[in-house]
Amino acid sequence: MQGRLSPRKAVFEFADLRHELETYLAPEQVAELSHAYLVAEKAHEGQRRFSGEPYISHPLAVAKILADMHMDYQSIMAAILHDVLEDTDLDKAAIAEKFGHEVAELVDGVSKLDQIKFENRIEAQAENLRKMMLAMARDIRVILIKLADRLHNMRTLDALPLEKRRRIAKETLEIYAPIANRLGMNTFRIEFEDIGFSFLYPIRHRVLKEAVRKARGNRKELIRDLESNLKKRLEQEEIAPFTIMGREKHLYSLYKKMRKKDLSLSEIMDVYALRILTDKVDTCYRILGVTHHLYKPVHGRFKDYIAIPKANGYQSLHTTVIGPYGIPIEVQIRTVDMDHMAENGIAAHWLYKSANGIAGDAEKRARQWLKGMLEIQKDTGNSKEFIEHIKVDLYPDETYVFTPGGDILSLPSGATAVDFAYAVHTDVGNACISAKIDRRLVPLSTRLTSGQTVEIITAEGAHPNPAWLSFVATGKARSNIRHWLKAQQEGEARVLGQRLIERALMSLSLALSDISEKRIMGLLKELKLENFEQLCEEVGLGNQVAPLVVRRLVSDLPVEESHAVYPLAIRGTEGMVVTYAKCCRPIPGDMIIGFLSAGRGIVIHRDNCNNMHDISKSPEKYIFIQWADQVSGEFQVELRVDVLNKRGVLATVANILSENDANIQNVHIDERDNRHNTISFLLSIRDRDHLATVIRRLRQIEIVTRVMRL
Repeated sequence: MQGRLSPRKAVFEFADLRHELETYLAPEQVAELSHAYLVAEKAHEGQRRFSGEPYISHPLAVAKILADMHMDYQSIMAAILHDVLEDTDLDKAAIAEKFGHEVAELVDGVSKLDQIKFENRIEAQAENLRKMMLAMARDIRVILIKLADRLHNMRTLDALPLEKRRRIAKETLEIYAPIANRLGMNTFRIEFEDIGFSFLYPIRHRVLKEAVRKARGNRKELIRDLESNLKKRLEQEEIAPFTIMGREKHLYSLYKKMRKKDLSLSEIMDVYALRILTDKVDTCYRILGVTHHLYKPVHGRFKDYIAIPKANGYQSLHTTVIGPYGIPIEVQIRTVDMDHMAENGIAAHWLYKSANGIAGDAEKRARQWLKGMLEIQKDTGNSKEFIEHIKVDLYPDETYVFTPGGDILSLPSGATAVDFAYAVHTDVGNACISAKIDRRLVPLSTRLTSGQTVEIITAEGAHPNPAWLSFVATGKARSNIRHWLKAQQEGEARVLGQRLIERALMSLSLALSDISEKRIMGLLKELKLENFEQLCEEVGLGNQVAPLVVRRLVSDLPVEESHAVYPLAIRGTEGMVVTYAKCCRPIPGDMIIGFLSAGRGIVIHRDNCNNMHDISKSPEKYIFIQWADQVSGEFQVELRVDVLNKRGVLATVANILSENDANIQNVHIDERDNRHNTISFLLSIRDRDHLATVIRRLRQIEIVTRVMRL
């Protein structure tokens, strides 16, 4: 942590910052920044950090980090002012008046939402991240200021209480380090990870650091030999210019590799690493050829990120070769411009504007990523769901696949054909029914590997399957599927809700047409709903109870209570707002009863289900229902079949089930004793008559001793 400063020392810090700014900004811009500093210093007057430093030292340190990246003067100004909205009396309008709308928007984008009260810290973190992503989409500089702010906070973390240290370290490792990585800012990522690791797991960090220090001494000589051998061979081939350097894996990277692959430190440290820098792309490939000629390459360990850059713009050749004494050596080969890009990512846009368009390409990729994040944000129900999707998208060990037209798509490791479909276009994902990989039909759940050509087959009228949520790997696919399912559920809830309201009115000898518009509008205002469709949706989802809603609609009308019972007819086509309880698994033909469950709609049980014994506790939530004359679909039922323990018994029983159109969803076998087994089946059947036929046929088999519905 930096030493504690007096208020006077903070002024000298700005003098140091001004000296840095004068090396690349115009004098009038430096003068504006001096004015911004004076405003911020006055606004933060009397405020101190946990360390005892005057608060102004923090914005100045953030501005210095950005100045080292040669950021524009509006970014530096926003960094100096970035905490005034949260911690002082200055508001956004005052900042806009003094320093312009652009600076005010940057400051607002970086600021937290402290004025809003959240239910818990997770919700606050999620909403802050959501707001920051929206601000980033308007201006990419927001995230650079935020990352610089977090970097200085991490550097001074030891001044905070223990619990706060651990929370900030965890958040940095989970969110900010991956964002830095996604933007190609490797320098920031490494510092985030190593500081975060040291505070989140201090003992592990200390032990690993000491072990690496001891192992490093034995490695220096071997690294020197490797560098010398490569240098000599490259000079013989008249390849120039080049620079060879040993490359150290940082501690958190070692720790993650040990955890993921369950390796010891000695196994990890046995891998040596070199980086070779040159001036041109074709020279990179010539160096690769020399390296492979000198040392034998390891099969399957070559990656060409120059021809196919990573999603964050990273470019390099990666190969692993077997060096002297059979030791694996990881070699990275790239141009100097690519190295700048690898270390600074999008920050290279400001640092190396003349770097052959590489920096501009980094910003283009970052904006593409942000566009994807905005699509997810638009379709996401709440902030916690959004942060879940973001986290999925922030850990992209990439898989590179081809479209039928030859375009390359980058997807996270573990992505499936459905993820590919949504990456092409949301409409393609929503309508996909099957996929071809390298011209062969495969299931939509098939995981993709690099180099494959993927073709998606769509059909008009097709729609997402809820089961896809169990295997998709991208935030975009997950959020689009959930968005469609939610919209579908809302539509089904409106239809069911209107049926429930009409049925409740019938019990009072009324119809919906008997209720005036004025009464309906009055109730909507009471319930804070916008329209009658929204009221039906609330009833259909079980958030409002139809009889109580109707009582309020007719509270002062003369009504005639009908003693007739009007049960709701269940057709099997109600969709997601009607579910069938797994405790008793009702099927058409069973006597049934419905229970209103908030957010889920109606849950249907058999009327003799043990879970239905407490009807008297919430009578308003129970609904009289019956099966319609025509019921669609198949329904799950559990059968227990006791059999003799003989060879082929499962095949015999399964064959009988298949012959009688009972589809087996799941099967479980319990060995009761040496002579008897119990087989439990989860079956799909049409109704009670179908089930009776299946049970009768099973009982006719000699090896079956008993059949029972559970």
